[in-house]
Amino acid sequence: MQHKHRDLSQYRLQRAQEDLETARLNYENGMYKAAVNRSYYAIFHAIRAVNILDGFDASKHSSVIAHFNQFYVHTGKFERSTYKIIDSAYRIREKCDYSDFFIVSKEEAEEQMKKASAFIRSVTVFLQK
Repeated sequence: MQHKHRDLSQYRLQRAQEDLETARLNYENGMYKAAVNRSYYAIFHAIRAVNILDGFDASKHSSVIAHFNQFYVHTGKFERSTYKIIDSAYRIREKCDYSDFFIVSKEEAEEQMKKASAFIRSVTVFLQK
């Protein structure tokens, strides 16, 4: 079973990297809301890559994030600042997806991509241990 979880973890990390690349392409084409959305999903799939190592998965984003925070952030396996990255990505993605007149600036989209990239790097390092 552990081998299966490792394979799934690597698949999810690859998916996170693809989402980050899609965010970059959207950003380069002036589609800042889409860039924010894909940046969030890059983080989300990276979280799922970690969570599956202990057999946890859920369909609700809040459950996935809560599990990661409880077992990986609060235990010191990831820096406390990680929570802020996840929370801000979650909140701005919700605004982009569900608020009719929410406008994302080029700078905000770029910042979210940078945070997602840093998060994926930290997950990659964690998974290599």
